Amino acid sequence: MTRSRRLQYALGLNLALVAVQAIFGVVAHSLGLLADAGHNLVDVAAVALSLFAVRLAARPANERRTFGYHRSTVLAAQVNGIAILAVTALIMYEAVRRLIHPTVVHPGIVIPVAAGALVVNLLAALVLHEHEHDLNMRSALLHMVADAVTSAGVMVAGIVIAISGGTYWLDPLVSMLIGVVIAVQAFKLLGDTTAVLLEGTPDGIDPTLIAQAMVAVDGIDSVHDLHTWSLSSEVRALSAHVVLTGAPTLIEAQERTDKVRRMLSAEFGFSHTTLEPEAAHCRPTHDRDCTMD
Repeated sequence: MTRSRRLQYALGLNLALVAVQAIFGVVAHSLGLLADAGHNLVDVAAVALSLFAVRLAARPANERRTFGYHRSTVLAAQVNGIAILAVTALIMYEAVRRLIHPTVVHPGIVIPVAAGALVVNLLAALVLHEHEHDLNMRSALLHMVADAVTSAGVMVAGIVIAISGGTYWLDPLVSMLIGVVIAVQAFKLLGDTTAVLLEGTPDGIDPTLIAQAMVAVDGIDSVHDLHTWSLSSEVRALSAHVVLTGAPTLIEAQERTDKVRRMLSAEFGFSHTTLEPEAAHCRPTHDRDCTMD
């Protein structure tokens, strides 16, 4: 199943869920249900944004976007992370207000609605789970998981309220605890997306080990000006100057750098590599260039 199709299914599930939770949340006076509806409302926008980003990233490169639109998925993930934090902050504020001024909650409505929401959110999470390594899909998945956990917490709180007959403060307290957990994950997502946007070294990549692997290729003397970054969660790029041994011809230099490119693709997953070959007897200075092309 394609990513677009997975996101479409998740979007449809959440559109239906928002309406049900909002109506019954008001009827039952449950902050938990309204908080869950709020998260799902953000989910609708978040999944729609992720879907748009996936389709945008599939567009080919052009003269104005020579690298294509891969970064759109990272931007969508960052916006989704910020949205999660914003909604969580609003829920925390309302939870504190409800703790100070408790409101009667009707567990007979809260429990079945929260249980239904839990099932729907788990289904949506399962639909998106296969591509959790992608930041964009991961942000959409985080929305689904957050709502699933929130629904579970609301359901448990409703059961306890029904048994005890009056611990209404438990409803906002559960919302606060869940909000903290969700916020931690959202901050982690924002950190990962920011690292990509700042062109940081991709996770799991050690530039020292890459340089050693490049030098191990026959005909390569040394490597310098090595840079690695990510265009998206799946598109890694690298640029470097490689110093060649001996005095190779232009064709031989091309063959050696091609070997390095193939190695970088096979062993480290770099899909875009730019290499500048240099002669071993020449060292670059501020006054001259040692490149061979």
